[in-house]
Amino acid sequence: MSPNDSLEASPETSTQWNPFQSPLKSVEPWNFQLLTVLMCLITTLSIAENFIVIIVTFKFKQLRQPLNYIIVNLSVADFLVSIVGGSISIATNSRGYFYLGPWACVLEGFAVTFFGIVALWSLSILAFERYVVICRPLGNLRLRGKHSAIGILFVWVFSFIWTIPPTMGWSSYTTSKIGTTCEPNWYSGETEDHTYIITFLMTCFVLPLMLIFVSYGKLMRKLRKVSDTQSRLGSSRKPEKEVTRMVVIMILAFLICWTPYAAFSILVTAHPTIELDPRLSAIPAFFAKTASMYNPIIYVYMNKQFRRCLLQMFHCTDLEPKESNIATSERVVLNRTNHGGEMQAIAAHITSNSSNRKTEEEQSSCNSFAQLTISENKIGPM
Repeated sequence: MSPNDSLEASPETSTQWNPFQSPLKSVEPWNFQLLTVLMCLITTLSIAENFIVIIVTFKFKQLRQPLNYIIVNLSVADFLVSIVGGSISIATNSRGYFYLGPWACVLEGFAVTFFGIVALWSLSILAFERYVVICRPLGNLRLRGKHSAIGILFVWVFSFIWTIPPTMGWSSYTTSKIGTTCEPNWYSGETEDHTYIITFLMTCFVLPLMLIFVSYGKLMRKLRKVSDTQSRLGSSRKPEKEVTRMVVIMILAFLICWTPYAAFSILVTAHPTIELDPRLSAIPAFFAKTASMYNPIIYVYMNKQFRRCLLQMFHCTDLEPKESNIATSERVVLNRTNHGGEMQAIAAHITSNSSNRKTEEEQSSCNSFAQLTISENKIGPM
């Protein structure tokens, strides 16, 4: 089904409404104006935040670590989805209908879906990386550049495989009920379209969601054991609480952004003839687009190393780095690793970091992190 086939019956009359020729009469103009303002805000913030992430990582060599490659890949996907999908959505909402034509509908539907799935799978790879590094199910495996490259290549190829079929005849990209945005054809009652939608949801939503929950579930059990060791040593539980808070925010942001859209997609796929207010049906799609604005804040700006580099780039700090505390902490970790078990090593690392936290935050700048060894980057949370 091509975008031109997505003509719907107008709520007021039995005539066919063409979303490429005129606005939906049942939706008042102020609704489109509100959506235009919201999309302008979301798109501007997303482009600015993700562009800063890319520039800061490119500028500071010490940020070019395997883990950060995945974060930058996430930022690139969010940046591109805002450039393509955000700009088209602003233009169409400003006129109240998809005046750019069917070709732009296919472009927006493919771009938003493709880059959105790249972002989702990047989050899943990031969660799996944290699990492998901290829980060490594969032994003392170090995350290297080639591992990040393989993960990034998988994300892009896998996402392309499952988002290109609608442009080649297996289902289609069509306008939504409100007529100013395009998406996979959830509304079709054809069996062929249903098979694509079900396969798409399983591979591009359910699987990454399961990977995130399993990875962070195992990670939190590991950190709880470390916390118990800390208690026996009389140390604080603050590091675990900080990690727990960040993990909860990650999962909640993922669910808030994408679950409403997935639930809506499942609903209209199961009941294609269901009558929904066009404005109500547009909410889940716009919710999902806000993910590109939240991701840089959660996954990057909560990273102290990146934050210090950002401040240094804008000349907000010129303090001289003092590395004595960091060096002491590193020696403790290495000694514990050589003479004790894995759990004691992680516990000693968190304990020493907790005791030196205040001095480190006040006195160190981005350059001091350039001296951290790979073991420090591996064990410490973002």
